[in-house]
Amino acid sequence: MKLHSLFGFMVAGLIPALAQVAGTTPLAPGNAAGVSMGHMHLTVRDLDASQKFFALLGGKPVQNGPLQLIEFPGMYVMLRKGEPTGGTVGSVVNHFGFQVQNMQDWLPKWQAAGIKMEPMTRPTQVYLITPDDIRIEVMEEKDIKTPVAAEHIHFAGPVLEMQAWYIKTFGAVARKRGPFEAADIPGINLSFSAPDPKMTAAPVTTKGRSLDHIGFEVKNLPAFIAKLEASGIKMDRAYTKVAGSSASIAFLTDPWGTYIELTEGIAPLK
Repeated sequence: MKLHSLFGFMVAGLIPALAQVAGTTPLAPGNAAGVSMGHMHLTVRDLDASQKFFALLGGKPVQNGPLQLIEFPGMYVMLRKGEPTGGTVGSVVNHFGFQVQNMQDWLPKWQAAGIKMEPMTRPTQVYLITPDDIRIEVMEEKDIKTPVAAEHIHFAGPVLEMQAWYIKTFGAVARKRGPFEAADIPGINLSFSAPDPKMTAAPVTTKGRSLDHIGFEVKNLPAFIAKLEASGIKMDRAYTKVAGSSASIAFLTDPWGTYIELTEGIAPLK
């Protein structure tokens, strides 16, 4: 059965979960550098289909002036209509991930809605595939405080160099996440793996792909940008205030092609 024909029923089944999500503070306080997780920005062919997909993950639509956001504990997802050049596989960001308290509360709904999934290797982990070929890993973690929460972004590239750059640039804290070298920023884990040896080409930039860029929220963004520039990092887009909203933005690209938006004030005023 098609996703659109079941959407009304599925959303009705998710109302209790959405109510719990709505009561949380979405973004974590910043670290010592003033940085926390902000958002994932996706370029999608069909806005309606993608909105339905993220509703089935427990996302809640919110708005900050002209910025239309889908809110999860720990981060926002933003959608922009366009024609992406490809999915996440083959790009520098292979996937991003969520945790859920109980996989069996969610899995039957996703299956009934016809969401594309990679074959499951264990009952507490699944990879969902969005309509625009974005891989989203979902893992069960019974100790989280909400039914669903943002968990990690998984990069493909030179592991130790990437880890060191994110530690230096954004004040991330090194650790291991299972077998992966990783680093934590409040609200999200950054995990790093070598590219799949079956891939014949090096991972490409995220810019233009269905996962176009990742976003970090920054306290005192102008001062943070000044520190980046003093360290030799070139901004792709200078500090700009978003008209009609509480947000300010700027852009840069990491050394391996991950397009990164820096925001201040992305969360809707409450």
